[in-house]
Amino acid sequence: MPDHDDQSLEADVFARDCSSRSTLQTVTGRWGSLVLIALGESNYRFSALRRRVDGVSERMLSQTLQNLERDGMVVRTVLEAIPPKVEYHLTPLGRQVADRLQGLIDLVQDSMPTVREAQAEYDERNAAKA
Repeated sequence: MPDHDDQSLEADVFARDCSSRSTLQTVTGRWGSLVLIALGESNYRFSALRRRVDGVSERMLSQTLQNLERDGMVVRTVLEAIPPKVEYHLTPLGRQVADRLQGLIDLVQDSMPTVREAQAEYDERNAAKA
C-alpha cells in the first residue's frame, strides 16, 4: 500500500513532470476559467453554457468540459428526456476552484482602469522606439 505521507507524492507545479500542470492549464486556460465561473452561477445545459461563454466553439467547450470532468471539477448528468438532454454542474472541488477564480476575475475587472492606463503608457513608450 502506498504511503500517502511520502513527500515525493506532493504536487509541485514547477516540476516538469508534475501532474498538477495539466490540471492547472485546464483551470486557468481561457475556456476553463470561464466555464467554471459560469457553472458557479448555475447549472447549464451544453447549448446554454455555450451561449453564456461567448466565443467558445462547440469543440473547445466539449473538450474543456471533458477535461474538467476528468479532473473531478464538473459532473455531466444525462437528463431523461426526448431527445436526451445533458446538464453540467460543479463538484465541491469545482466550486472551490470557481470561487478562487471569481476573486481573481473580480480583481482584474476592478483594476481595468489601471491596466488601460499602463497599456497606454507602454504603447506610447514603445511607439517612440519604432
